[in-house]
Amino acid sequence: MSTSGALLTAQAGRFERLDPELPPAESPPDGDVLTAALADGDRVAGVLVRERCEPGSAPSLWSALDVWELHPLLGAAGGVGMDALLREWRRVLDRVTPGPDSACLVIWPSRDAEAVRALLAHGFTPLTALAVRREPAPPGGPDGLAVRRATGRDLEVVLELELAELAYSALVGAAIARPDARAVKRATLARNLERGDPVWLAERDGVVVGLAHCRLLDVQPGSAAGARLPAGRWGYVNCVSVLAEARGAGIGRALAAVAHRELAAAGATGTFLYYNPPNPLASVFWARQGYRPLWTLWELRPAGALR
Repeated sequence: MSTSGALLTAQAGRFERLDPELPPAESPPDGDVLTAALADGDRVAGVLVRERCEPGSAPSLWSALDVWELHPLLGAAGGVGMDALLREWRRVLDRVTPGPDSACLVIWPSRDAEAVRALLAHGFTPLTALAVRREPAPPGGPDGLAVRRATGRDLEVVLELELAELAYSALVGAAIARPDARAVKRATLARNLERGDPVWLAERDGVVVGLAHCRLLDVQPGSAAGARLPAGRWGYVNCVSVLAEARGAGIGRALAAVAHRELAAAGATGTFLYYNPPNPLASVFWARQGYRPLWTLWELRPAGALR
């Protein structure tokens, strides 16, 4: 067996022990190969992939424009292996000059506490978590609240709610409130509503006070989503936003309950979402709805700040 194959096999076994919800570890994509030696003579490896995000695109609202992502192959080495590989990555960055709109990214199982220590020591921040939920939907929300599906006629109110969520997330997470955010969001949401994405609106006294924007996703082994989730049909909770003056009244809980119930009726056996661990609202709210972290997206901006 090749060195990379042995590392992948050992890593798959480690992931299985860490968290039974993790899909089987997959080979990293093509890119620049990094290797690092450990004190005991063993070696770890990783693949470094550089991706550039187009200005004016939807991903530019939650990503730096120039991203170096490391796909580690640590085998069974854990935190020691992560530390060695990050030191090697620093030497690679010493040969380039990352710009201000750049980032280093590592996506790693949330329950790997040994790796957490190494990532923090090198300056990374847990800006985003991919969380999963398989529990039954909790009861609905407060009296006097109506929840309905959004249509194309609701584009402007959906836009305002999603821009409010973007502005808040830019304070506490990976989102970036770029100057063209309104135009980018409007174009994206128009396409979402046109193709029938499940978007629910909460109304109180005839006024829209919140939304839940979701999607159904069939995850296949070997696909991009299959690297993060077990195979099957999943509901994706893309955005839940409640007007600031309406928070604390159970509206978000009511929207989440409707979304979970309807996604399950459409065949979803679980739901997933991304939230920002530094967000004092989302980090508490989603745990109460039954979600728990599966993967953590560790970022460092700009990329040159890697220690």
